[in-house]
Amino acid sequence: MGKYFGTDGFRGEANKGLNFDHAIKIGRYIGWYYGARLDKKAKVIIGKDTRRSSYMFEYALCTGLMASGADAYIMHVTTTPSVSYIARTDDFDCGIMISASHNPFYDNGIKIVNENGEKMDEETLLKIEDYIDDKVDIPMAEREKIGRTVDYVAGRNRYIGYLISLSKYSFKDIKVGLDCANGAAWSIAKSVFDALGAKTYVMNAEPDGYNINTDCGSTHIEHLQKFVVENGLDVGFAYDGDADRCLCVDEKGNVVTGDHILYIYGLYMKDRGKLLNNKVVTTVMSNFGLYKALDAVGIEYEKTKVGDKYVYENMVQNGHRIGGEQSGHIIFTKYATTGDGILTSLKMMEAMIAQEKPMSELAAPVVFYPQVLKNVRVKSKPDAQNDPDVQAAVAKVSEELGDTGRILVRESGTEPVIRVMVEADTEEICEKYVDSVIEVIEQKGHLA
Repeated sequence: MGKYFGTDGFRGEANKGLNFDHAIKIGRYIGWYYGARLDKKAKVIIGKDTRRSSYMFEYALCTGLMASGADAYIMHVTTTPSVSYIARTDDFDCGIMISASHNPFYDNGIKIVNENGEKMDEETLLKIEDYIDDKVDIPMAEREKIGRTVDYVAGRNRYIGYLISLSKYSFKDIKVGLDCANGAAWSIAKSVFDALGAKTYVMNAEPDGYNINTDCGSTHIEHLQKFVVENGLDVGFAYDGDADRCLCVDEKGNVVTGDHILYIYGLYMKDRGKLLNNKVVTTVMSNFGLYKALDAVGIEYEKTKVGDKYVYENMVQNGHRIGGEQSGHIIFTKYATTGDGILTSLKMMEAMIAQEKPMSELAAPVVFYPQVLKNVRVKSKPDAQNDPDVQAAVAKVSEELGDTGRILVRESGTEPVIRVMVEADTEEICEKYVDSVIEVIEQKGHLA
């Protein structure tokens, strides 16, 4: 990760951590990098979520792009995966999404994808950071080389058509609840489910610039749980602000997490001979219960660092077809290059309809283990993590747990914090083992 760009773009509170000038400079560099540098008129696709500040950043990015000679194609309010899809299918040099995902309205972010709809490589992002910090200078476009903006709402409509085309079944008479988080899914999800024949019940689809993710969506799924039960729905799907993640609610009102989704669709693929390499890709934060369930049906798995970026990289390098995070970032590489919440909900509908089983029955084999996670502020993350006595304490816990649980100790990517997590049969066991490791960290003088 660089100074400004993390695993999911440049994110911060609008006009504090991420401001108007940053956006102009990002546009300026991208316009030059893909245009004058390569001696062509660059084409960049831009989408945004429903935050009030997204409009400001959209204009700033467009200004920077045009000043460097690029044409900016504007999809308006749309989802992150739709920008990724259009970037790779409509011959764009790159795509930009303005969103802070599941964060509150006062935050925002700038995510950049390449011509293949994949997250931009770190080398290019570091070059953008150098320009932001005035370490390099680039020329302005002049005369006929100055860029323009182009309305490209047609791209969003084409993406809707693409999603509809992926469904193998009609959703006729199936009652589906959608929590759009007052975000980008608001303009897309209902259209897709209606077109496929579902009886669609929608909540949190009235964005006002301030209510995105506020007590709604995948981070507040308890409201969809209640909504599904009260309306007698067959299933519910909750998205986040930019709709790149999806969590589900079964007909009984139970939450179906990203781990459940990986199990349900991974097994569905295996049963049809479609699970290439017989592997599902997870992150180290997936629950131990998922691995036990996968073991029981003979599905193998790989674990990556936390972040859908790392999941996707593993999938591409090894040819795997499904992977994701417990939070609901699920990637189907046959259909997309990024997590796509609406696509995920369509795939879950497919699994239900094809197998003629309710969501609760499909999810039942994944039994979550109790988990305790504690954050420890330390003077030096590497020193604490690599301390031989700390490592010995972790190894001792792992040995004692055996195949009845697991321990995970990892560094925070953004704070001076070590995260100690244990999953086991009971919360009491988890607490005991977590505290035993933290005690060693404290005894060795690593606490801040």
